[in-house]
Amino acid sequence: MDRNDFYGRFSTSSKAGSEDFLPKAKSLYGRHKSSWDLLLMLVVAFNLVFGVVRPFVAEPMRVPSKSMAPTLQPKDRMLTNKLAYDLTNPDRGDLVVFKGVEKKGKGERLVKRVVGLPGDVVHVDRGVLKVNGEPQNEPYLSKDDRGGGEGRDGARRKAPPGVNSFGPMFVPEDHVFVLGDNRANSHDSRYFGPVPTENLIGEPSLRFWPLNRLGTP
Repeated sequence: MDRNDFYGRFSTSSKAGSEDFLPKAKSLYGRHKSSWDLLLMLVVAFNLVFGVVRPFVAEPMRVPSKSMAPTLQPKDRMLTNKLAYDLTNPDRGDLVVFKGVEKKGKGERLVKRVVGLPGDVVHVDRGVLKVNGEPQNEPYLSKDDRGGGEGRDGARRKAPPGVNSFGPMFVPEDHVFVLGDNRANSHDSRYFGPVPTENLIGEPSLRFWPLNRLGTP
């Protein structure tokens, strides 16, 4: 047997062996390149969403109850803009997502509407929300929650229980007073008091489910 033939077949330095191996390797890489690229893209996207986007930029949230109806319905899904209040303060009328302040459920994500800012005096008088003595226009409320309004039959309607009377309460510095849009069925600042601004997580920016309600809340 020729010595070169013997060693040439198994030696990694053999020219013949290299010429035989490289085309096969290139062919194998070519077939799987697209799959590897797709997998790499998915890994990068996953890391961006859960490593950067979700903790610092936007986070999906599922609405658990009807306390914000009709604005938000149970099982609505939305994105929370977590940068909303990094450089600015909330305004009256803003929807905010915040960490619960009560011992029971502390840290739980809640969503309500800001109605009082630091220094405000909040008062619900016969179903009408007043801030610093001024009645507030609240078109986002359901007809049943607009205290002192008229029913469908035109008769004067009594505000629902839990909406009729509250306060007045002073909102301290670095706090906001929040209420649910469904006033008769909302556990909010009337029960647990003003919310520290440090508990604010962000602002609901997009409702993405259900599709027929896609848009800004």
